Amino acid sequence: MNIETAAHLLEGSVPGTPGTWADLGCGTGTFTLALAGLLGPAARIFAVDKDGRALAGLRRALPDPTGVIPVHGDFTAPMRLPGFEGALDGILFANSLHYVADPERVLAFWTARLRPEGRVVFVEYDRRSANRWVHYPISPARLEELTAAAHLAPPVITATQPSEFTGTLYAAFAMKPRAGAESTRER
Repeated sequence: MNIETAAHLLEGSVPGTPGTWADLGCGTGTFTLALAGLLGPAARIFAVDKDGRALAGLRRALPDPTGVIPVHGDFTAPMRLPGFEGALDGILFANSLHYVADPERVLAFWTARLRPEGRVVFVEYDRRSANRWVHYPISPARLEELTAAAHLAPPVITATQPSEFTGTLYAAFAMKPRAGAESTRER
């Protein structure tokens, strides 16, 4: 996938205002660069991946100057973002959460670091059977369960497109309710 296609997939899920985001499992940065383009030059994006070679590819692709901060780390384990102690405005899981055996735990850790009314953006496969690339597929129904467990508002699917491999990719977002506000989920 190229950056333009990734941006098109994300555009309905990402607000057009800058902020501080984390792109978790960023790889070589296709979605990181798409996110940066959508958020604008004032945004700061922590691009996290445990693959040092992938991060080196991202570093080579970054324009100068940039608000993208590559971070070598495993987002599936508790971690800190270098030089940042505040609340995130947004989190992007683009083709990454479906590689996590325990997405509930990972999503809970990261959404606790999200500001009220912040958003989590997902790019996932809409298929029930795993293939060799997608270890733990997250269907829209499964995403609904995950966001409920993380105390997020129900997810909104904003785009779909055929995958380069098999199945369909979808983009969705879920918001963290304001403090004291109830999500729109039935209790």
